[in-house]
Amino acid sequence: MKKEEKTNVMRVLDGKKITYESHTYEPDATMTGEEIAGILGEDPAKVFKTLVTQGKSGAYYVFVVPVKEELDLKKAAKASGEKAVSMIKQKELLPLTGYVHGGCSPIGMKKQFPTFIHETASGFDKVFVSAGKVGFQIELAPDDLISVAGCQLADIV
Repeated sequence: MKKEEKTNVMRVLDGKKITYESHTYEPDATMTGEEIAGILGEDPAKVFKTLVTQGKSGAYYVFVVPVKEELDLKKAAKASGEKAVSMIKQKELLPLTGYVHGGCSPIGMKKQFPTFIHETASGFDKVFVSAGKVGFQIELAPDDLISVAGCQLADIV
């Protein structure tokens, strides 16, 4: 029997004894978050994407929003206490977080940045986020995600 491949995110969760379920899918470079939700057979409102921004101050912030939604940069700035925030360039993502585009997770980044998750997450028993590698998702309780990633709930879409 083939041993299940573990990502860094899964190792972090295992180390903290947090219950999760891993899901894999065959990735396609053009795949959207909503298409991934469809492959998983899940409501896109429960599947979250991880976005990394930089504030006017130079500080970095992580925002976790449903795949069918877009981050509202004004609300994100307000939540983070910045005058403005902007998305970082894709080429900056790997050196900053340790993750590639499409595989970025709020769990297990190289450095912990202030992290905000859209307030709708608290309304679900389980939510999905990237497991830190393209083609891998984890499903876990929102409270566990909030705890392990140090998230704050916020209205950010």
